[in-house]
Amino acid sequence: MAEAPERDIAQNRRAFHDYHIDERVEAGLSLIGSEVKSLRDGRAQLKDSYARFFGDELFLVGAHISAYAPSSQFGHEPERNRKLLLHRREIDKLTSRIKERGYTLIPLRLYWVKGRCKVELGLARGKKAPDKREAIRERTDRREVDRAMASARKRGR
Repeated sequence: MAEAPERDIAQNRRAFHDYHIDERVEAGLSLIGSEVKSLRDGRAQLKDSYARFFGDELFLVGAHISAYAPSSQFGHEPERNRKLLLHRREIDKLTSRIKERGYTLIPLRLYWVKGRCKVELGLARGKKAPDKREAIRERTDRREVDRAMASARKRGR
């Protein structure tokens, strides 16, 4: 039997514009029933969210999972803090990296793996304005090269 592929729920495209992503980590997410139903409908947003330590546990802060309408009054709070599930040694490693080098943990995407919701966290450093301009310039240059190659291919036919 073939294994089901990963399916994205939400992506944080803004993270790649605002941060240098140095390392990626996969974490589980502790959810309640109405949140799972809402995620199955694809109703999540990672904009302005981040991961933070409270004591020795890691939580996802600021992620918005819309309320699931049929659950009405028994639903969930859309922007509550959600516990991230990692092994102790992974948590210790992230803690030391964040403290010593000034990194932050940013969620890059939410996705399904074998029926479980996972979060891809990026160990990130903030970009300065010149870095952002450089990234925009590189993207524009790459686009122009692709267009030129496409038009050359078209003329070659």
